[in-house]
Order: sequence, then structure tokens, then C-alpha cells
Amino acid sequence: MQFVIPILTVITTVLAMEFVAWSSHKYIMHGFGWGWHRDHHEPHDNMFEKNDLYGLVGAAMSISMFMWGSPLVAGASAWAPATWFGIGILIYGIIYTLVHDGLVHQRYFRWVPKRGYAKRLVQAHKLHHATIGKEGGVSFGFLLARDPARLKAELKVQREAGIAVVRDSVGA
Repeated sequence: MQFVIPILTVITTVLAMEFVAWSSHKYIMHGFGWGWHRDHHEPHDNMFEKNDLYGLVGAAMSISMFMWGSPLVAGASAWAPATWFGIGILIYGIIYTLVHDGLVHQRYFRWVPKRGYAKRLVQAHKLHHATIGKEGGVSFGFLLARDPARLKAELKVQREAGIAVVRDSVGA
């Protein structure tokens, strides 16, 4: 039974990281952190993007939790649950890398899903990239994807209100 709390902590952390990712994407990456994120929204042939620096921020969060949880590093001030938070952040980072960079942006492998949740996830993220610039936009999460038809309707409203500039090929 002593493993139940750590496992629940890891799972809860993975789930909570989607909210952390959504809010940091919407308010930091599309806000004051646009300088690092901009190249992710622009065509390029580079292997790496400035946007990849955000992955290093996530890694630093995970490593910090591991350090805080380690008696070897933190000594008497070590806090064991921090290790489980660190594992949850690490797992989220791995999932993010495989899904966002791998599946959606095809940086590591080529597979275009034809149906199901994977297709919906790719469509939702492509609709996120339908806006030009940092203003407006939809689908700021990375692993939870809303219905693409609703996202298109939301983009249409944003375009008509002058909130966002939407690429013509989206059909919003």
C-alpha cells in the first residue's frame, strides 16, 4: 500500500502539467515569451528552434524536484514527495515530446493519423497554428484537444472581431 500515494502523485502531476502547459503556452509563450516561441510558428528548415528552450525550462523543473527530493542533495531539508512530482513532470515531458514534436510536427517520425484521438489532436494543433502572430488563437493545450469544428468556429469569430489574423487555408 505504500506505493499508492506516490503513484497517485505522479499521475496527478502528469495531469496537472497539461494545465501548466496550457497556461504557460497561452500567457507566456504567446505573451512576453513570444521571442522564444515565434520561430515555432514560422516556416524554417532548422533542426532546433528557440522554442525548444521551453523544454529545457520543463527539464529544469523536473530536475529541481528530483534534487529537492534527494537526501544526498538536499540533506535534512529533502522532501520525498518532490521526487514523485519530478517523475510526473518528466513523464509529461516525454509524452509532450513524442506527441507534439513527434506526431504533430513530425520532427522525429512520419505518421499521419487517419482517425481517432490522434487525428483530432493533430487537427486541433494545426488550428492553433492557423493564426499569424501571437494574438488570438485556439487550442493552447498540448495533449487535450477540443473538437476541431468548434475551434474553427472560434477562429472565425476571432477573425471577424479583428482579434486574430487567420491564414486563408483554414476555412475559418
